[in-house]
Amino acid sequence: MTAIVALETVGLCRSFGALRAASDVSLRLMPGARHALIGPNGAGKTTLINLLTGVLRPSAGRVMLQGADVTALRPDERARRGLVRTFQINQLFPEMTPLETVGLAVSHRLGGDRQAWRRLGGRPDVVEEAAAILERFRLDDVMDRRVGALPYGRQRLLEVALAIACAPRVLLLDEPAAGVPESERDDILAAVDALPSDVAVLLIEHDMDLVFRFARRISVLVGGALLTEGTPDEIAADPRVREVYLGEAAHG
Repeated sequence: MTAIVALETVGLCRSFGALRAASDVSLRLMPGARHALIGPNGAGKTTLINLLTGVLRPSAGRVMLQGADVTALRPDERARRGLVRTFQINQLFPEMTPLETVGLAVSHRLGGDRQAWRRLGGRPDVVEEAAAILERFRLDDVMDRRVGALPYGRQRLLEVALAIACAPRVLLLDEPAAGVPESERDDILAAVDALPSDVAVLLIEHDMDLVFRFARRISVLVGGALLTEGTPDEIAADPRVREVYLGEAAHG
């Protein structure tokens, strides 16, 4: 039996006037994929993520989520279908605690409302799951502190924890290591490794060490178009990729 594709784009295009920010991008992620998207600054990576999540509408092409065409759906509708993202700049509420933040996501996923969750203790199952997620990210020691008082690196980890609390089928990690100290980056990889094996993950990241440790396949985006796709070894050995992004000194 053929597995349903977790996430697929078909001929995706987006223009801003004369600028072609996405040009005939066709990308496929199977369930359980560990896929990285790389490219130089201005390659169109953020535009592509915004097209995948519905923040932008394509000029042409389609976005398919688990076999269904979601091109016309809003971001929240795609999220309810299991397409969850993190952001380059965190979107957290600084006055909430990590436990409240993750608990709100868990409660919403289980059908609760914001006010019910704010009355902590009303849902022991929610508290227990939220605390377990925070422990995975080694955030259990700050779960009751105000988010705005946390170091930036730990806020980034909390954002990934928040995405995982939504129980995604497809998880888009948009530069999750940005601002995260080297000593804490392994926590991101460990948390992704602990996801159910059928969750597809697309990582957009400039940290090549993290990319090559995470990915089983890598797509290279240049000028809004896919240059190539392959295994980490194939991408590292490709002279075109070295020229436009990695650099001969890094992998030559």
